[in-house]
Order: sequence, then structure tokens, then C-alpha cells
Amino acid sequence: MTWARGHWTRRAIAAGWLALAGCVTHSYERPTAISSDALFRAQAPLAADRSIADLPWHALFSDPTLRSLITEGLAQNLDVKIARTRIEAAEANLSQSRLAFAPGLQLDAQYGASKQPANSVYGGRWNRLAQLTASTSWELDVWGKLRSAKRASEAQLAASWAARRAVQTQLIADIAIAYYTLLAYDRQLAMTEAALRIRIEDVETVKALKEGAVLTGADVVQSEANRYAAEVAIPDIQRDIRELENALSRLLAKPPQAIARTTLEQQKPLDGLALGVPAQLLANRPDVQAAELSFRSAFEITNVARTYFYPSITLSGAVGTASRDPSGLFGAGSLIGNFLGGLTQPLLNRGLNRQRLAVAEAQQQEALLEFQASLLQAGQEVSDALFAYEMARKKTEARKRQLEALGLAVEYTKALLRYSSNTNYVDVLTAEQGLLSAQINSVNDWLQQLTAIVTLYRALGGGWREQPE
Repeated sequence: MTWARGHWTRRAIAAGWLALAGCVTHSYERPTAISSDALFRAQAPLAADRSIADLPWHALFSDPTLRSLITEGLAQNLDVKIARTRIEAAEANLSQSRLAFAPGLQLDAQYGASKQPANSVYGGRWNRLAQLTASTSWELDVWGKLRSAKRASEAQLAASWAARRAVQTQLIADIAIAYYTLLAYDRQLAMTEAALRIRIEDVETVKALKEGAVLTGADVVQSEANRYAAEVAIPDIQRDIRELENALSRLLAKPPQAIARTTLEQQKPLDGLALGVPAQLLANRPDVQAAELSFRSAFEITNVARTYFYPSITLSGAVGTASRDPSGLFGAGSLIGNFLGGLTQPLLNRGLNRQRLAVAEAQQQEALLEFQASLLQAGQEVSDALFAYEMARKKTEARKRQLEALGLAVEYTKALLRYSSNTNYVDVLTAEQGLLSAQINSVNDWLQQLTAIVTLYRALGGGWREQPE
């Protein structure tokens, strides 16, 4: 019965302390200032059970060369490595906050000697003292300060992991978009070089027609100008290719160099883009997760600031041995010890505590606003990428018909130029320029579609899962 009464007494004391701590520190609740039900705009009904964000990245990209580049980037990219070091720092901070619950322990060894004056009662003798002491101190976490600090460190560690995942998703998107853009530049370069070869042939044809008195010298000059217009565009495309290869090399943490790649025609965009529902952005987007976890950490730091207004209770004690001779430290009668319980109540530093709390509350509000901003940013990015994808698909069919019409226009005007006086070389020039422009724009349409898929994938929070859930 005595043990039972003592057991329930201890439980009652513990419950009382927790109740007191609950009056000082607050329990965390997810902020609901912004509804996640309509964060982005979509034309089609949304399926709550699936989203392309649930796909691992290697399931989204079918090009083995692109997969290889992404794998290399994830292993070597410096931003990813920096994110890993921040996780290590957060883990160390969490370990430190956990150790704060344990009592401190230190060992102190001292030896001293002092000589008394010769005319003293001790007659100039040496007084010696050897002492070996182990001391400890322990702060009772009555108000929840240590628990809140530990929860803040846990939230910061989780935020570091989320930030690392955000770096990974952005890196995958950057590599894929740069790769697709390189393929588009390659295709535009091939088109321009093909157009240049045709225009070189056109110059010779126009010269022959001039010799036959069908065309004039002005037509020859215009055909040569048309040839040079295509030729002068090639160095710009080659420069764009070189600069993008250099940028992609930097993402791979390598010096500028050529990038191995396939062709734009080999890329097969994913059909049936499932979006999930807007609320899934909270679970999928690493940057949104990191923003919420940063808010949670700031919330707990505010809890810590509140506890400074209340007294701290510290238990301390020491045990050891003392002797005039070091050889007698462990002899009989050498044991010494003390125990002390202390309560410290802030009096003159309440202004400092108020300022500490004001700073913590302001930083908590800042973190809340940043969390809300991250949600709105996520919704905008999804809406923009989805609309860009839809518009690129719409343009594809119209562009195909435009290319067919412009191809026929070039053929017809060239035929009329040979056999009829109802046209001139300006008509041929206009038709060829229109065809080349449409061909390059068709490559941009294809690139826009591929880029929109990658951007939508990242905007929905895809890229950090290794296996589908």
C-alpha cells in the first residue's frame, strides 16, 4: 500500500507539472489560413487517387541518356551536397537538444600547497590539499522549455530533409529542361543548315534563270541575301548550344564540355497527365513541406521564449574525496559531498524576456506568411505549367497544317517562277522565310510541350520518390 500510494503520488506530481507546462507552452496545430481545395486551375475533373507526382523520376523519362545525366547530377551536384551538409548540421543540433535533458557531469581534480609565515602559529609549515570531485547539475523541465527546444530541432531537421528533396526535384527539372532544349537547338540547327543548302541551290537556279532572261539581276541579289540570312543564323544557334552545354555541365559539377544526347524525335511525352487534387500539394511539394516545418520550428521557439518568464529549478550535487596527501584520497574519512536544489526567478531581466518573446513571435508570423506564400507559389506553378502544356498541344495540330500549306506555297511559287511571269523572286523569298520560321516554331511547340510536362511534374512535387507509392 505504501508503494502504491507513492507511485500514484509521483504520477499526480508529473501530471501536475505537465498541466503547468501546458499553460506556458502551446500545442502545435497546422495553419489553416489558406484553403488548399482550389490552389490551382484545371480544365478537366481531378482524380484524387493518382498524380504524376507519385511517379519516380526514372518512370517519367524514357530517354536512357537523360536518365544517365540525372543520375550523375544527383550524385555530383554541389547544391545537393550542400543540402546534405545542412542535414548533418541539423542532426547535430537535434542531438544537442536531446542531451539537454540529461544531467551535466564533470570531474574536477585539484592539488594545492601553501606555506605559512615562520612567525605564525604554524611555524612556517606547508599546508597541502589534494581533492578529487565529481559534480552534476540537472535542470528540471517544468515549463517545457527543453521539450519545445527539442521539437524545434526535430522540425528543423525534417525541414532540412524537405529542403534537400526540393533541391533534388529542382535539379531533375533543370537537367531535363536543359537536355530537351539542347535537342531543340540541335533540331533548329539541322533545319537551318538544310535551309541554307536549299538557298545555295536557289542562288544557282536564279542565276541560270537570269541567263535565260527570265529573272533580273535584282532577283539574283535577293536570292543571295536570302542565302546569307540563313547562314548568319547558324552561329547564333551554335553559340546557344555551347552555352547550354556549359550550363548543363555545371549542374553535373563538371567543367564545361560537350554533352552526349539523342534527338528530339526520340522523345515521347507522357500521355494522360494525372494531377491529383490541390490538397496533395501539402504532401508532395518538398518546398511547401519545408516551409511548414520551418513555421513549426518557429512556433516551438516561441514556446521556449515564453518559459523564460518562469522560474527554473536546478538540482546539483557533488561527491568526492579530499586529503592532505594524494595517497590518502581513497582512505577512510576522505569522503566529501553536497547536494543543492535551486530556484531562479527572473526579476530585472523581464524586459529582455519580453523582447525575446516579441522577436520569436515576429519570426513565427514571418514563417507563417512564407508558408502561405509557398502554397500560392505552388498553385501558380501548377496552373501555369498545365495551361502551357494544353496550349502546346493545341498548337501542334494547327502548326502541322501550317507547315503543309507553306511547303506547298514554296513549291508553287518556285514553279511559277520558272514557267510564268505572274510571280517574282520576292514571292519565293517570302514563302521560304515563312516555311523556315514555321519549322523552327514547330520545334518550339514540341519543346514547350516537353518542358511543360517536366515543369508540371516538379510543380506537383514529383521527383523525390524512389518508388511509386
